[in-house]
Amino acid sequence: MTIGKIIDGKAYAAGLRDTVAEGVAVFAAQAGRKPGLAVVLVGEDPASSVYVRSKGKLTVAVGMESYEFKRPVTIGQDDLLDLIAELNQDDRIDGILVQLPLPDHIDEASVIAAIDPAKDVDGFHVVNAGRLATGQEALVPCTPMGCIMLLKDELGDLSGLEAVVVGRSNIVGKPMAQLLLAESCTVTIAHSRTRDLASIVHRADIVVAAVGRAEMVKGEWIKPGATVIDVGINRVTDTEDGKSRIVGDVATAEALAHVRAITPVPGGVGPMTIAVLLRNTLVAAHARAGLPKPEGL
Repeated sequence: MTIGKIIDGKAYAAGLRDTVAEGVAVFAAQAGRKPGLAVVLVGEDPASSVYVRSKGKLTVAVGMESYEFKRPVTIGQDDLLDLIAELNQDDRIDGILVQLPLPDHIDEASVIAAIDPAKDVDGFHVVNAGRLATGQEALVPCTPMGCIMLLKDELGDLSGLEAVVVGRSNIVGKPMAQLLLAESCTVTIAHSRTRDLASIVHRADIVVAAVGRAEMVKGEWIKPGATVIDVGINRVTDTEDGKSRIVGDVATAEALAHVRAITPVPGGVGPMTIAVLLRNTLVAAHARAGLPKPEGL
């Protein structure tokens, strides 16, 4: 039985960070300053805190300036919006990222809408979403951008391939579909309520699973030779020993007998997200400085 290839997202992400670091050095020489990334963290959520620390370390590692703004969970929405307005006007800062989720008393959509689209390195602002949907230059959400990079590295030209995206979120599913369309794929967006999901997935040359349900996509659903990008991160507890583990949205062990290649969880898409965030910050810095977009990004 042929076993499919495991796509090494960690290695690709490391290479992308190296490319960004080279671009940062060139930008600093041209602009007379380093690109700056501001991360806003509200509250003390342990997972978010770890993620923000990791972002900060990698931002500094590629030569950028890292700015962290921590605010208590009790902060009012108006005060948070005032902070974003200040960051929008701060010339040191090229990228603004507000760590999600936010407390229930704060409207996430209003916060995202307040970020200057030119500094929206998460790519969540409706202006960037609209630009992506209409084929214009945009800051693209980091996770789907990382997915398309891995797919092109694995498959080369994606033109004409049939792709199924399982998941319809604004953060992954919808922008993923737009990126695949831009590569001239034939794209279907499916989700947890899609009828006969298995047969739809089985058509696809490319499957991107981003539905948020542990191992929902079964191995037998996968067309032989398909390439699978598993975006899911789900914590499950084994009934026998009570230990928890992280799994994706695809039953990887089953899928390996069918796929050409598949991303692992963890170690596949996850490392790409932060690497693309750094890439987006460098691209935003060039645009704000009136410099052409760096090659290779």
